[in-house]
Amino acid sequence: MKLPVLYTFRRCPYAMRARISMYNSKISYEHREILLKDRPEKLYKLSPKGTVPVLNLPDGKVIDESLDIMKWSMSVNDPDSWFVNNISDQLNAIRINDHQFKKWLDKYKYHDRYPEFSVQYYRNECEVILNSFEKKLDNEKFLFCQKISLGDMAILPFIRQFAYVDISWFNKRFTNLAKWMGGIIESGIFQSMMKKYGVWNPLGKGEDVIFNN
Repeated sequence: MKLPVLYTFRRCPYAMRARISMYNSKISYEHREILLKDRPEKLYKLSPKGTVPVLNLPDGKVIDESLDIMKWSMSVNDPDSWFVNNISDQLNAIRINDHQFKKWLDKYKYHDRYPEFSVQYYRNECEVILNSFEKKLDNEKFLFCQKISLGDMAILPFIRQFAYVDISWFNKRFTNLAKWMGGIIESGIFQSMMKKYGVWNPLGKGEDVIFNN
């Protein structure tokens, strides 16, 4: 049986959320771990952008946006109703994360590359967005409903990146988000999706990694 093929990079936040959604949907797939500094030609043939994640379905269809991979996974199987409650709120928060927070996150994390402003300036811009999430968690365990959702998992990898720039400061500044993040990171699903795999060899040497779900 031919399986979907996922091109991914372990530490990429976009690839993380794609893997998480496929795992939760219990989708078996071929896992192709790549190096961003040595991207295979096959990746560019499937998606000229050359970014991960890229999902190549058995019928030849290519999905090269992480949120679209998450939505596709939910359409196949959504056993825990991740994408059922408050969908518009979930999508709006993901949009803010992807188009606003990610911009400031990169400048905060790599502030030496962006000398126009101080690291504090970039962190403050991130804080403006995170404050709304922190407030949501004042009386709730998760961001969009009483249980975990697609939105939580889509945003988590980026907040995790922000947190680990200065984890001590983050834990004191955002106590609600720190607790929310810690609970998800310690979960079995996140730990499974952060397992290390060898780099995929396009020449076919060695065994392919099949993620059986």
